[in-house]
Amino acid sequence: MDIFRMLAVARKEAHHVVRDSRSLHLALGIPVMLMVLFGYALSLDVDNIPLAVWDQDRTPESRELIDRMTSSNYFRMVLYTDSYNQLVQAVDLRQASVALTIPRDFARDILRRKGASVQALVDGSDSTRAGIAIGYLEVILSTYREELLQDEMNRQAVVKVQIPVEPRIRLLYNPELKSRINIIPGLIAIIMMVIAALLTSLTIVRERETGTMEQLISTPVKAQELILGKLIPYFVLGFVDLTIVYLMSQYVFDVPFRGNLALMFFLSGLFLAGSLSVGLMISAYAQTQVFATQFAMLGTFLPSFILSGFVFPINNMPQVIQFFTYLVPARYYVTILRGIYLKGVGLEALAVQAAMLAIFCLITAMVASRGVGKKL
Repeated sequence: MDIFRMLAVARKEAHHVVRDSRSLHLALGIPVMLMVLFGYALSLDVDNIPLAVWDQDRTPESRELIDRMTSSNYFRMVLYTDSYNQLVQAVDLRQASVALTIPRDFARDILRRKGASVQALVDGSDSTRAGIAIGYLEVILSTYREELLQDEMNRQAVVKVQIPVEPRIRLLYNPELKSRINIIPGLIAIIMMVIAALLTSLTIVRERETGTMEQLISTPVKAQELILGKLIPYFVLGFVDLTIVYLMSQYVFDVPFRGNLALMFFLSGLFLAGSLSVGLMISAYAQTQVFATQFAMLGTFLPSFILSGFVFPINNMPQVIQFFTYLVPARYYVTILRGIYLKGVGLEALAVQAAMLAIFCLITAMVASRGVGKKL
């Protein structure tokens, strides 16, 4: 392999990238647009749940229960009614996600140490939001019940009764439980996969459509030199995109970075090289630029978004689908980014994922080289 021929191809491709201002603007603008859209629009936080209440008891005990719910920042009072029909209608019209009914004898049952009950109607059309809302309700009601029991026992006992087990929970890596902190590192993997494949998906097919492929055939450039020469400018451009999304994660979304920056860029280079090879492989076998672009977008974005663990936990997927996730390189890159970003782990904890990225890079480069070699 002649390095001068490879650099000549790289210089030719770099000139084309600079001349094509629209593609250059898209290459630099799409990461920013995706970071803004997903960073602000995609949120898994469930708070300020609309709450409707029908308090039939109207006692200090019932008002205290309502205050506990509305002061927790999990629920937001939107309707206080005197009619059960209005309560159900609020849920039907999606004005309220949770409707709480407090019966007339609520305080009396508590004072008589009988089992006081409340009714909660939860909108189950959004199963995830409904499940979290039920969890919030159970925690608030169980805490309220334990405090009432402890007060009653303290009144009856000579000495103050202490709770036998007091849990002290410490949240690691994301103490405020902000979904954005978990989303942004995974989003970087999706952006790099899509951008890298799109950048190189037009390289070979464009040469074929414009008629310059014959000129390359007549030159002594080998397939490996052609591939590496075409990848170098896009590899540099991909690192520019990576730097942009990294700076945005730090200074726009305030995502903490606890790991080694050099390790993150090194492993990102492996993933970027493999993703660029995927785009080049698509370009080598595609017949038109339109097909290459569409296939690169669908073939990289959908698997990376759905099967990488970026949004949907892999452990919750069926066993058959979990098997296919091992074939998605973004799965390993998402784990790497979250480990380096949020946990600050080193290469010893990410050795398996790094090895899988290296294998992915090697296989895609070989397949791309074979495809380009056939065309030459």
